[in-house]
Amino acid sequence: MYEALTYIDSLFKITMTTSIPAGGGKLNYGVGDCKRQGCRRSSWITSVTFSRCIQKEISWSRRVSKFLRIQRCSSSQSPITENWKSIRTVTSYKRDGSTKYFDFAVIGSGVAGLRYALEVAKHGSVAVITKAESHESNTKYAQGGVSAVLCPTDSVESHMQDTIVAGAYLCDEETVRVVCTEGPDRIRELIAMGASFDHGEDGNLHLAREGGHSHHRIVHAADVTGREIERALLEAVLMDPNITMFEHHFAIDLLTSQDGSDTVCLGVDTLNTETLEVIRFISKVTLLASGGAGHIYPTTTNPPVATGDGIAMAHRAEAVISNMEFVQFHPTALADEGLPIRPTKTRENAFLITEAVRGDGGILYNLDMERFMPMYDERAELAPRDVVARGIDDQLKKRNEKYVLLDISHKPREKILSHFPNIAAECLQYGLDITRHPIPVVPAAHYMCGGVRAGLQGETNVQGLYVAGEVACTGLHGANRLASNSLLEALVFARRAVQPSIDHMKSSNLDFSASNWWARPFVPMALGINITDKIIQMTKEVRKQLQAIMWKHVGIVRSTMRLKTAERKIGELEAKWEEYLFREGWEPTMVGLEACEMRNLFCCAKLVVSSALARHESRGLHYTIDFPHLEESLRLPTIIFPCSPVKGTWSSQQLHKQSKYLELQP
Repeated sequence: MYEALTYIDSLFKITMTTSIPAGGGKLNYGVGDCKRQGCRRSSWITSVTFSRCIQKEISWSRRVSKFLRIQRCSSSQSPITENWKSIRTVTSYKRDGSTKYFDFAVIGSGVAGLRYALEVAKHGSVAVITKAESHESNTKYAQGGVSAVLCPTDSVESHMQDTIVAGAYLCDEETVRVVCTEGPDRIRELIAMGASFDHGEDGNLHLAREGGHSHHRIVHAADVTGREIERALLEAVLMDPNITMFEHHFAIDLLTSQDGSDTVCLGVDTLNTETLEVIRFISKVTLLASGGAGHIYPTTTNPPVATGDGIAMAHRAEAVISNMEFVQFHPTALADEGLPIRPTKTRENAFLITEAVRGDGGILYNLDMERFMPMYDERAELAPRDVVARGIDDQLKKRNEKYVLLDISHKPREKILSHFPNIAAECLQYGLDITRHPIPVVPAAHYMCGGVRAGLQGETNVQGLYVAGEVACTGLHGANRLASNSLLEALVFARRAVQPSIDHMKSSNLDFSASNWWARPFVPMALGINITDKIIQMTKEVRKQLQAIMWKHVGIVRSTMRLKTAERKIGELEAKWEEYLFREGWEPTMVGLEACEMRNLFCCAKLVVSSALARHESRGLHYTIDFPHLEESLRLPTIIFPCSPVKGTWSSQQLHKQSKYLELQP
């Protein structure tokens, strides 16, 4: 157990004394005025350890590098050898079919992972590990565009102000300045690589405007911007001889070990979901760029791969997690119930109606064609996403309706079809012409503003582990992400993580004995097809139940009672599911796609609920009726420290530590 977690800076000190039985015991949550003496002790809560830190005293980015070096007590020394030092390799090593050796392992094939891979490939061998096809990621579904200051009348200061206001003043100012300043260069790099964006009649880039932005600064490729960026990056990646793409490889757990007080990441175990073979990647550096966790909710704009794998793996690997209560619900996903022709089967992910529709003049109406957003905010449809989503949610509940209407039909037909061809085509196949009729829309889970806590170079408290994209919490988004800042953040932090990764790689050596340091997970072939099918079916039902709990109790508007109900129900559901698995013969080191996704969904759902319970105010995306106002004293990030379970759940521990899990069970 940890006896103390201490961070000391010349201006700042946190001391937290804990006795941590994860999942069942009481944990210390420190919150308070940190100006001189550190955070005072506060209420006991379950599941994770929290600390809040005043940003105005010392910025996130200035303190994070030292802050993330958390001292771990009672940690056992692992077999990290002195010869894990400097030899640079350029080609990958493959000792056998089930173990592969690379300088860099990149988990995720979205914009962050691909952009990073292209840079580090100039210095070593790179494995890009992706859960499905290489093109399947959140990036592909990003319609609106990338925000960047490219207009002479715009400014970095204006972009910063819009970001901070949208983020409910929880953003880290230094991080915001870095991203807004470096953004234009990242756009120019994409154009140089062949990405094609829309241009106006004057030959310059056509810059759109979206909710929360004071200027036109959204670079876009019609309404398929993410797909175009991904196309350009993937083409470059597939042509690079130093990059190997591993499709259909599901990341199970990070491979970590202790070097004194430091946790070190040395690679990742994966499951080839086509061959059902466990493949171990040993790497000097690992970049986690695996996206978000939208599928903890029943309706999400995220693709099926977004099950929170990266956040859950990092949490199990003792990485610091932050701001998980801030789940962004996009105000306008296509409401299939309102279409003239209903889709014949339920979508795996909701179809997004981009923010740019409202930015181009789209107006929201209830089913009586009454415009309602001016009642909620003077910015009306151009208010930030959290405000618009709550306005729609309020209308739906008051009027007992299933969706609202977004109307762009008052704009010229040619303009609508040129700006939103993908949306127009999708709606038309279900009998809706958006140039003549309004679009039925409803909020859907869209983006995790929290994630693995990162410094200004994408570094984490786990040595050799870097993060970029939605899986990371960099301090940019604060309590609510500004529209089109997600691709921007991914591009900026993917580039910023490159140099420290190269430096770490050069000071490390691939140790071929490392592959034997951890027990190997295995596929449950011995259970037989009947039992395996029963487990998969049971897991699918449990997944639906978890999603229903999250939507009902941890949605757009929350309360303490609903959150506590969610905490209890999720705990009971997880215990019931795990009991069923082990009763059917499942072993703790067994792996399967559905089961491993489920353990990650449970992990992320619990992090969201615990974080939400800890925030006793309403800020940005976290709105609770019990604390409906902003509290300046609580303008602090939520920090989830790693903990050493005395009696944890299967979902909470790395598989290669499951022998300890078995010893702890009654």
